Amino acid sequence: MTNRDKYEKIFQNIFGVGSERLNSKFTFKNVEKWDSLTHLTLISELEETFDVIFETNDILHFGGYMNGIEILKKYGINFED
Repeated sequence: MTNRDKYEKIFQNIFGVGSERLNSKFTFKNVEKWDSLTHLTLISELEETFDVIFETNDILHFGGYMNGIEILKKYGINFED
């Protein structure tokens, strides 16, 4: 399973959506279910899956599906398939 597959699966499980919804428009502003609790759950799952610990600034600015990929790349996670 690729890193992108793992990443996508986390979003699918937490938000209960199909992969067709996961794009640049999938942001906390556009997803009703994305509240503070789901945000913390998302961060926790990502940290555990990718064995990283996000800096506070990255947690605060993790606002969307595509944005999250860029943040994880800062931690050395490769998303090239």
